[in-house]
Amino acid sequence: MVERVIDCGRLVDGTESNPLRDARLLVADGRVADVGTQESVRKPDNAKHTSVPDATVIPGLIDAHLHLTGGRSMDPFDWITTPVSQEAARATADLRKLVSAGFTTVRDVGSDTGIGLREAVNEGAIPGPRIYTSGQFISQTGGHGDDHFLPHQWVREENNRGISTLADGEDECRKEARKRIRDGADLIKIMTTGGVLSEKDAPDQTQFTETEIQAFVEEAHRVDIPVASHAQGSEGIRLALDNGVDTIEHGFWLTEEVIDAFLETGATYVPTLSIMHRLCEYGDEYGVPEYGLKKAHNAREAHFDSVKRAYEADVPIALGTDFIGPELVPHGENALEAELFVEEVGMDEHDVVRAGTAIAARTLPDDDLGTLEPGNHADFLILDENPLDDINALRSAIRTVYKGGEPVLG
Repeated sequence: MVERVIDCGRLVDGTESNPLRDARLLVADGRVADVGTQESVRKPDNAKHTSVPDATVIPGLIDAHLHLTGGRSMDPFDWITTPVSQEAARATADLRKLVSAGFTTVRDVGSDTGIGLREAVNEGAIPGPRIYTSGQFISQTGGHGDDHFLPHQWVREENNRGISTLADGEDECRKEARKRIRDGADLIKIMTTGGVLSEKDAPDQTQFTETEIQAFVEEAHRVDIPVASHAQGSEGIRLALDNGVDTIEHGFWLTEEVIDAFLETGATYVPTLSIMHRLCEYGDEYGVPEYGLKKAHNAREAHFDSVKRAYEADVPIALGTDFIGPELVPHGENALEAELFVEEVGMDEHDVVRAGTAIAARTLPDDDLGTLEPGNHADFLILDENPLDDINALRSAIRTVYKGGEPVLG
């Protein structure tokens, strides 16, 4: 039975279709029952009726790359010394900020709190978006994710704290993937290049061998979950794509060969411009290590150019911020990525909304999110302004957030 009817002036359903004018959305059992014009879709009796003739309705937003670590500083040492209970408490506050900001689904690609937070949200103990999580991500020894400033034996301990664990060789990689699957992870996250905020590697250095990457992919795909790869340099991106990885995170240096590989494999690109922007603009004010600032500034121009060329080539681009929680990269301001897509990349606003809805949903193992089509979860936003005219409406004009057909914190 239909429980809720939303009539609005404009509805953007997340697909490639043009917006619907004078639209009607029907909700039953937390899912979209029907959608169309008010003239074509009958309003059932006894359903809750909301009429917002001047508003725009869009699907709930998805941040396809963030970390639910409860971080409150940019010092990597703090990330591994903060008690996990304190991290979880802070991350619980972050979840409220995320859902209030219109993000009804998030993909946590590295934390030691994500699985527990997911379960707490699902059981209704705390408010928050739908969470898909990798749990701890997996790095090679000396790679991006290894705590370079600690003795190696400490990092290798089974009870190692932090957002990553180490694996070397095909057998260890396969075992670590199986451990994540055993924990109930929704995806496997690996690192096929170095990174910005790791001390002793570089974004253009490859990490993990082909056989190691294949082991991760085989184990994940065996149970129908995707593999995400932190991959910034072109060779590490190519290695990931050639060996079956589903999403590329960051992608600083995209060659024409790499862009062709995206198109051939159908992989999704999650560029995370937001963290690059914040590191380069304000990182020195918030305690970002000097080595991280240097690497970010070195890659920024190529990164933004890569996203422009990927967009022009019709590579699927998803919204993801890489936000962690500190004041520099706080949850709740995640719509910054959409603004950068328009202002710095030149993306069309409709494409940007799709990047944060239908395209971001491609990174998830479920297929009932990201668009307002019958059968999908009824996650949607009512906006006082049209984001197709001004993308800033995603941040400044949210009237109500609905998750599963019910209004949530706003």
